[in-house]
Amino acid sequence: MSEQTTTVHNDNHHGDNHRDDYRHDRRQSPNKLGYALFLSRWLQFPLYVGLIVAQAVYVWRFVLETKELALHGFSGLGADGGSFSESDVMLTVLQLVDIVMISNLLIMVIVGGYETFVSKIRLKGHPDEPEWLAHVNANVLKAKLATAIIGISSIHLLRTFIKPDRLAGGEIDVTAVLWQAVLHALFIASAIGLAAVDRIMSGTEDMSRQHRAGIHAEPETVSTKGNLS
Repeated sequence: MSEQTTTVHNDNHHGDNHRDDYRHDRRQSPNKLGYALFLSRWLQFPLYVGLIVAQAVYVWRFVLETKELALHGFSGLGADGGSFSESDVMLTVLQLVDIVMISNLLIMVIVGGYETFVSKIRLKGHPDEPEWLAHVNANVLKAKLATAIIGISSIHLLRTFIKPDRLAGGEIDVTAVLWQAVLHALFIASAIGLAAVDRIMSGTEDMSRQHRAGIHAEPETVSTKGNLS
């Protein structure tokens, strides 16, 4: 009777192992439709190539702006034949800073987006690997983009304060300045909201991991008590 019970137990054990192996094989080998959908991520590749072209355009604009700054700055004459004042120099420099910040934004979108949504770049250990790329994900990318947009908006707002738009009568266009300030405040509020949502989601994921760890640790505790008894 004991031998029959042992045989039945072994058969059941082998059957469970077979079912586990079958489930493992199904998880390891995706179906053709799922694999085709997964390959569709490469349709984004031309989009990132287009952003690289936009980056090249901004580099060319930076060269032209630098050339204009050097010519007018050293000569002291503006493009209209008037004087090239310190405010004009500051506005041109702010234009250069604006181009650099937009280029940084493009780099984050190109590299971070490709790493997150298309394919791994595998730069681990490379001396030029960006620090933020090691832990990039969709939430981190959104937070960095929001911060970059706030910086770009700050540059535009500062340019407006230095040289505001004027109406036909020569008066300052207060409405345009006000709307730029409101939009800048909205960008800041959006960045704070994204940071708060990311913090809440990170806390929820940590609690979920701790809960799963507790569930997996409980059977081991029960098994240990059974062996001691």
